Parts: sequence; structure tokens; C-alpha cells
Amino acid sequence: MKLFFLCALLVGARALTFDASDAKNRPVSKVITLLKDMLKQLEKEAQEDEEIYDKLACWCETNDKEKTKAIADAEAKIEELTTKIEELTALSARLNTEIKNLESEVAKNQEALDQATAIREKQLAEFNAEEKDLLESISALKAAITVLSKHQGGAFLQIPQSHITTVAMTLQQQMHRHALLLKGTISPSQKRVIAAFIQEPQDYFDAKPTFKQSYAPQSGEIFGILRQMLETFEANLAQSQKEENENQKTYEELKAAKEAEIAAGQEQIDKKTAELADTDEKNAQAKEDIEDTKKSLAADEEFLMMLKEKCSMTDKEWEERQKTRQLEMEAVSKALAVLSGDDAHDLFTRTFNPALMQTEVAIASKKREQASNLLSRAAKRLNSPRLSALAYRVRLDAFTRVKKAIDDMIAQLLKEKADEIKHKDFCTDEFNKNQLQTEKKEREKKDLIAKIEDLEMTIKSLADAIAKLKDEIAEMQV
Repeated sequence: MKLFFLCALLVGARALTFDASDAKNRPVSKVITLLKDMLKQLEKEAQEDEEIYDKLACWCETNDKEKTKAIADAEAKIEELTTKIEELTALSARLNTEIKNLESEVAKNQEALDQATAIREKQLAEFNAEEKDLLESISALKAAITVLSKHQGGAFLQIPQSHITTVAMTLQQQMHRHALLLKGTISPSQKRVIAAFIQEPQDYFDAKPTFKQSYAPQSGEIFGILRQMLETFEANLAQSQKEENENQKTYEELKAAKEAEIAAGQEQIDKKTAELADTDEKNAQAKEDIEDTKKSLAADEEFLMMLKEKCSMTDKEWEERQKTRQLEMEAVSKALAVLSGDDAHDLFTRTFNPALMQTEVAIASKKREQASNLLSRAAKRLNSPRLSALAYRVRLDAFTRVKKAIDDMIAQLLKEKADEIKHKDFCTDEFNKNQLQTEKKEREKKDLIAKIEDLEMTIKSLADAIAKLKDEIAEMQV
């Protein structure tokens, strides 16, 4: 586009060349109209370019702010999640330790209860055996006493021998079975009486009483020993039953205390296990969130870097286009001023005077030199090698070649214009695509927020249901 200025100058130079037919076909008015159209086109392109640039600048600024905020939020979220993960990890470790300690305590209490139960079962078995033995002994002694009591008072001669033998055997068995119990209860003299009675039950009652026995018959002595043994057994049974009741009561109290401790410990284990599961789940979710946030942060940082680079390039290109277009518009305006002046009008008028044709040939040569100098200055000003080459060709060659060069330059300018239109369309498409992507991301964001809210409500409902089930289980256990 920066070659429009050169085109205008060359068109002016071409108009100054001595060619009568060319002057008729292309009057200066057409050149002026062409330059005016070019100036309007430049102004229109400048306005359209500025509108597109404003949209792009707005898009760059909006996305820059959004991504900068998103990056700051992501960094803050990562820091928050890192702290949360550390806290949840520490809480998980503490809960694991507490659960192990509680399980160990519950196991010890259960072991103590099992040991107490085993001891109690052993005590109960021993008591049942002892009680059974004592009851059998008491029953046997009562039967023996009943036998002797029926024949008390000298009627032992009428006792059947089998009954006396049964009494002797009962006495012998009880003395043998409960020797430890009767130790200290039966005196040595009584033991001798028992031994004599056991040895010869029938003859024992036939023997004559001694001096001491004259006051207490032998049957009465055996009767007294049996009653003494009966009282001893009954007293011992009562004591054993009392001890058994105390042992049972003690065991039940211990069992109730241990079961309460075990239940309390198990309740704590269940509570802390649930808390541990919730903590581990939150920790896993936090780790997943931090990974997603890091990925999102990396994507946002990459996008922001690309955005800054692209927007910076767009600013630079727009400034260059503005500068170049301004120079082109200035050149076209200057060319219009020259062609619209009185000198240019007189010059084109003289070109149609035959008397001045010979003079105009020299003038044309001079004008060609002026055009070459003008092109050289413009080439230095715009740093254009093509303009420098064209200036030399204007100086050395005929204007027929210059015309061809001008046509080539116009074709090149049209190509550059098409490229700029293509670039503008590309920028517009990119802007629309980015806007669509932004809208899509906003919709996804809203959908995710709604999904998170639904999941939070589901989690709350499940937590309430779990708490209700725990309460029902606790009531059922009671």
C-alpha cells in the first residue's frame, strides 16, 4: 500500500510526457479522479482497520484480564489445596494411630473379659461339682442319721445288718472323700470310734461299753459324729454357695464394665473409621483438584503468553499500517495538490499546441529527469530498493518502459491489498472463534458449577442417611 504515492507521482510524470494521443485518452481530470478515489479508499480502509483493531484490542484486554485473574485464582487455589492436603494427610495419620490404639485397647479388654469368663466358667464348674458332691454327701448322711434315729435308745439289735453296713460304708466314704474338710472337725478319739465302727459294724454295737461309754452309748456316739459331719457339710455348702453368688456378682460387674468399655471403644473405632474414610476421600479429591488446577494453570499461562505475543504483534502491525497508510494519504494529497494547480493546467494545455511540440520534447526530457529525482528522494525516504531501481529506469529509458513498470507496480499493490484483506479476514475469524470458545467455556463452567452443587447435595443426603442408619444401629444394639 505504501507504493500508492509512487504510483501517483509516476502517473503525474506520465501525464507530462509528450504524447498527443495519450493526452487525449487520459486527461488530467481522470488522473485527479483516480487519485481522489484512491484517497477515499485509503480512508475507508483506515476506518475498517481501526474498527477491527478496536475489537481485537478489546478481545486482548478482556482475555488478558480474565486469564490473569484465572491464573491468580489458580495459584491461590493451589496454595489452599496444598495446605488442605497437608492438614488432611496429618489428620489421616492421627486417625490411623488413634484407631490402632483403640483396637489394641478393645482387644485387651476383650482378652480380659475372655479370661474372666474362662475363670468364671472354671469356678462355676468346680462349684457345681463341689455342690453336687456335698449334696450327695448330705443326702447320704441324712439317710444314715434317719436309719440310726429310728433305732435310737437300745433298739439297735433290731436294725437289719444291711442297714448298719450301709451306714458304715457311708461314713467311710465321707471320711475318705472329705478328709480335708473334716480335718480339724473330727477329733482323734472320734476317728478311732469311726475306724472301729467301719471295721466291724455289727459287732461294734454288741460290744460292752467302757466306763466312759456308760454315759453315752456307742450308738449315740456314732449318731453324734454323723450329725457333726452333716452340720459341717451343710455349713461348707452354704459357704460355697455364698462365695459362688459373690463370684457371680463380681463377674457380672466385671463383664458389664468390660462390655461397656469394649462398646465405647468400638463406637470410637467406628466413628474414627468413618471420619478416616471421609478424610481420605477429601484428601484424594483435593489431590485430584490440585492436579486439575495445575493443568488448567499451565494451559492458562500458555494461552496468556500466546495472547500477549499475538496482541503485541497485532499492535505493532497496526501501528506500521497506520504509519504507512498516513504516508500514502499524504503522498496522494500532495499529488492532487500538484495536479490541481494552475501550473499543471497550463502544462497540459500546451501539450496540445503543435507550435510547441518541439519545445515540449525538451520539456518532457526535463520532466523525466525531475520525476527521476522525485522517485529517488521517495526511495530514500521510504527505504525502497524497487523505487531506486525505478528512478534509474525513468532517467535512462523511455517512458514506455516506465508505463510497464507502473502497471507492474499497480498489480503488486493490488496483490498487497488482497493480502491485507485476507489478513483482516483471518483476524476477524480468529476473533469470532475465540469469542465462541469463551462462550463455550462459560457454559461449561456453569454446567460444572451446577454439577458440583448437585453432588454436594447428594453427599449431604448420603451423610444424613449414614448418620440416621448409625443411630438406628445404636438403638438396635441397646
